[in-house]
Amino acid sequence: MNKNIKLAVAGAVLALSATAANAGIIIPAGDWTIDINGNVNGYGTYSRSKGTAAITGAVATVESASKNDNQSIGTGLLPAWLGFTGKTRQNDLDVEFTISLQPGISANDVSGDGAFVSAGQGSKMLNRQTYLSFGDKSWGSIKIGKDLGVFASDAILNDMTLLGVGSGVGNSGSTANTTNGGIGSGYLYAAWKGQIAYTTPNFNGFQATVAVTNPNQFSIDSDATSVAGNTAAQDRFGLEGKASYSFAADATSGKVWVSGASYDVRNTTGLSYTANVYDIGANLNVGNAGLTGYWYNGEGVGTTLLGYMGVSNTNNKRDSDGGYLQATYKLPTATKIGIAYGVSNLDRANAADTTSDLIKQNERVTIGAYHPITKHLNLVAEYNDIESKSHNARSIKQDTVSLGAILFF
Repeated sequence: MNKNIKLAVAGAVLALSATAANAGIIIPAGDWTIDINGNVNGYGTYSRSKGTAAITGAVATVESASKNDNQSIGTGLLPAWLGFTGKTRQNDLDVEFTISLQPGISANDVSGDGAFVSAGQGSKMLNRQTYLSFGDKSWGSIKIGKDLGVFASDAILNDMTLLGVGSGVGNSGSTANTTNGGIGSGYLYAAWKGQIAYTTPNFNGFQATVAVTNPNQFSIDSDATSVAGNTAAQDRFGLEGKASYSFAADATSGKVWVSGASYDVRNTTGLSYTANVYDIGANLNVGNAGLTGYWYNGEGVGTTLLGYMGVSNTNNKRDSDGGYLQATYKLPTATKIGIAYGVSNLDRANAADTTSDLIKQNERVTIGAYHPITKHLNLVAEYNDIESKSHNARSIKQDTVSLGAILFF
């Protein structure tokens, strides 16, 4: 199984049987070993919303004009995945490539074929990974291409809604390829970025990664500027980095990590600032019990997406922070149950920041059950209680119940 799918599964071991992490179809091909891997998942979801006043930056969905409940069948936070990885050893180098595609099942248009993708009513094919890497365990590795961002990657890979739904199911159903999970209600989205990254060797559990990323993937959005057309004028690469320490002894294992990101932002309207963010997290597993804690803090990075609502209508940076706590336990039946609380906060920039419907807090409680019925197939049941609050005391509440399955290969 390719590296990122392995990481996703490893991060979601709290939800899956450990055997799923060893899945993959291995094919010897001359000097190469080809790994075909991925997953298929789908969820029937029922959600009910309370609150009709819109909030800019809310992850909870307002009631529609005709109803406050919704039913849909769609993909969860982790999209369906088809990945191809090739590995070989040449001239004392480990050489690898990965290309992956992510189709969805959430085509809620009249044809069912995603005919109205441009209107946001159908799913579309994604390409989240296209990269090459080379290196050696003696000095590390270099990756060039598109892959999961470095900052906040461990936050999403340890989120149990990775194998479920979380937030992001609207009144018209899950019209996007994926839902939000805990994105925007506990952490910022790491996203899939063009990058050149160096990762050190593993020094008895310690490992670090530094990367330059495509600067135009930083989302510029305030009350005076929109995301579209305002990302092309940034004047340096993004910088992202991470350091982690993993440990294991007897029935105990865990990981501690810190990561950060910095982007210089400049657009055609004259807006110019530096956005910085950092985080810290830890995961501890003792026997059948698991505990994860995570926290982030930034300025100018906004909420949900890196940069979204990060500055005010007077072009002043807003501070933001948040995190989540998560506990899981594996029952004698092999079913893993879990509960999580996540929150993302966005402050006003100053007294002149008077946007009336600006998001103040997105808050989420998740209860989930994950049961392996075969080596690769898992049933998932999940409940999410989501609330979005604005700085002018508006509130949107949304309850979501989902039931489905995810199969890894």
